[in-house]
Parts: sequence; structure tokens; C-alpha cells
Amino acid sequence: MGFFSKIFSKIFPSANAAEVVPVPPAAASAGAPASAAPAAPPSIPLGDVAPILDAMPGASGLNWRTSIVDLLKLLGLDSSMAARKELAGELFYSGSDEPGSAAWNIWLHKQVMRSIAANGGTLPPELRD
Repeated sequence: MGFFSKIFSKIFPSANAAEVVPVPPAAASAGAPASAAPAAPPSIPLGDVAPILDAMPGASGLNWRTSIVDLLKLLGLDSSMAARKELAGELFYSGSDEPGSAAWNIWLHKQVMRSIAANGGTLPPELRD
């Protein structure tokens, strides 16, 4: 099970995490070539992500809506640099930002949210890009 699949299964325990596919950054952009990367599976509505995460123990003390580290902590997953590098590789990071930098972490959080939405999670407007 990939790191993104672990995130997804923590949010939607009843979903089949084996079928979850991270969305390549190009797929999120309009006009991206179809052959750039594998397509995400068809979206199956699973539920609203924000209320699920807000209801988790400790959510009120974490800034999970903008921080990848806090999101991973809320889900009880490893938030170390090594874990985030693994996640970035799985999410097709190809930028030039230094791993661990603010820009890199922001990209990682946004890409996780895009992938959750592409796999059936419903996001509020402030979490959509």
C-alpha cells in the first residue's frame, strides 16, 4: 500500500485503498496531455472530507487544512521528512523547491487534496485549488 493510499484509508476506512490512485500534477491542469501519466479512477462520492477530519480527535489543535505535517499527524501517520519525501515521489513531484521548504510542503498538501478529490472525496471551496 502506498503512502497516499494510507492517507485515503484513514479518511475513508470503508473505501478500497488498493484502488486509490494519486493524481499527477499535470492531470490537475487544464489542457494537460492525456498521455502524461495514468488516469485516476472514476470518482465515486465518498463524503465530505472536512467534517470527517474535523471530527477526529486532536483536530482542533492542528492546522490540517493548510499543513501537510498537521494533516499527517491528525491521521496518525509518519510526518517525518523521509515520509513526506516518499509521498512527494508517489505524487510525482518534479519541482525545484527544496524538500521541507514552505513551497514544497504547500505543493504536497495541495496535491494530496487534489488526489483525495479525484478519488471521490468532497472538498470545501477553500481546500480546492
